[in-house]
Amino acid sequence: MEMFTDVPTPEEMACCDAEAMALGFPEEALMENAACAAIACLRRRIPSCASGLRGMRVLLLAGGGNNGGDAFCMARHFYDAGALPAVVLSRPPAPGGAAARWLDVLRRMPVPIVMAGEWLGGTAQVLDGMRPDLIVDGLMGTGLRGQLRETECRIIGKALEWKRLGAHVFAIDIPSGMTGMSGRPSPIALAADVTAAFHAPKPGLLMPDAAAFTGILEVCSIGMPRAAAARARASFRTWLLPGQERSAASGSWLVCRGADSPGSGDDLQVYAACAAHAPSHKGEAGKVLVIGGCRAYAGAPCLSALGAFRAGAGLVTVAGPGPVPAALRAACPAAISAVLPDRSDGKGWLASDADVLIPAMLRADAVVLGPGLGRGEEEEQLVELLVSAPERPPMVIDADALFAVGSRPETLRHLQAGDILTPHPGEAAALLGSTSREVQEDRTGALLRLTGLCPSACVLKGEGTLIGRRDEASVISPWRVPQLAVAGSGDVLSGIAAALLAQHRDAVEAAAVAVWTHALAGMRIAPSFPMRGNTPQDIADAVPHALAAACA
Repeated sequence: MEMFTDVPTPEEMACCDAEAMALGFPEEALMENAACAAIACLRRRIPSCASGLRGMRVLLLAGGGNNGGDAFCMARHFYDAGALPAVVLSRPPAPGGAAARWLDVLRRMPVPIVMAGEWLGGTAQVLDGMRPDLIVDGLMGTGLRGQLRETECRIIGKALEWKRLGAHVFAIDIPSGMTGMSGRPSPIALAADVTAAFHAPKPGLLMPDAAAFTGILEVCSIGMPRAAAARARASFRTWLLPGQERSAASGSWLVCRGADSPGSGDDLQVYAACAAHAPSHKGEAGKVLVIGGCRAYAGAPCLSALGAFRAGAGLVTVAGPGPVPAALRAACPAAISAVLPDRSDGKGWLASDADVLIPAMLRADAVVLGPGLGRGEEEEQLVELLVSAPERPPMVIDADALFAVGSRPETLRHLQAGDILTPHPGEAAALLGSTSREVQEDRTGALLRLTGLCPSACVLKGEGTLIGRRDEASVISPWRVPQLAVAGSGDVLSGIAAALLAQHRDAVEAAAVAVWTHALAGMRIAPSFPMRGNTPQDIADAVPHALAAACA
């Protein structure tokens, strides 16, 4: 049963096409297959198309690239189905290519084809008075870089006017004006009701900004030879959920984005490589040590402890100064409070606390370092001492510990492949020497830079969470779960990840299953908190059911 599916970059998808052609699979066949898959998709997803296309006024916007070739093939199928198609061409396709050959075929049919300049200038009389029922967007492809040209902006502007008047918009592979890598829209972009992504979703389609423009996102099979896909290695992956399982008939699947996704609810299942045995002794279930907390954030390590317990850890110990033990007794009494040197002066962490913490670390199977730790010179020294400890167990490095690592880059050389870093955009910016805005503007690029800093697995949190490790395919989470947007949610996530590391999992697998389970927990509580209002404890309490589904 599949857990992941490939998410190639635009360049990797072009390589996949080239590999298919090298195997003798004609480019024209890929376009024809894409057109057939797109027609089937819009009939499934647009209610007015479900009963048939006869008499429907269809305006196809075509560019000079392969998306334009797909549009030419679709126009032929619309005509054969009794619809009234017309094509607006922004620029001619390259002579001799597959798109040009399909355009030649279309020119032999009674389908109006006009250049954008004539159409925008009002001289294309054949389209006078046309008010489309459906707009097919084949204007731009996934390889968009830089700004749109004036002609393309005007075409999109006119299409948006018709959309406001009730026309449906169907995007071929990607909505025009959106980049295939980052998913960030141009100042003007054509928001679709339905997007058919061919063969695989591109990274940008799964990014947070994309959801408002893709509408329903369906991934459609176009008969890409398996050997071609295998040769063109994808840099990213995403998960499959029930409701996302590939249709045996069409090979298509829906991208689920949140609590309203197919399959969510009591019967939601996630497929993950979970442990096959059920430990009967707490020592076998994994021992987690959480190091964190300070006077202002005494509750943060308690939430990590709760997340670890809910994810199946058998024994959880929390080491924190001052008010942390009292907070732990109230929030998570099952956890053990580690004894730290008494400080009647009320000071927080000292670097010398490493003398007590390192032996405690060596008795644990995994460590969470950083929730509510505080920021200062002593904390930075402490983090460096703990991370560099010989023979230490794998760590989940979170929150203030990430700022400490960012302040002392030499600490990076002590990080290991079994560790997991879990920065939000601000913490990622501290590690990268950049800003939160720059991280958010190019999340995939930020993840690649993070994984270049150290051999550890990295989880770039936020909508469109990304998980990766150097020289490995990264994982994209496509889900939008508002219930996770609450202070302390990340502390719960770090505890879940540590519990999975304590079961001796690979760091990327542990991180991926943790993010997956965390999102599912948020989806499960959504019916009880439809307007949010939940606490991180509510998320943690839903983790056992989510993880049980993950292990089904």
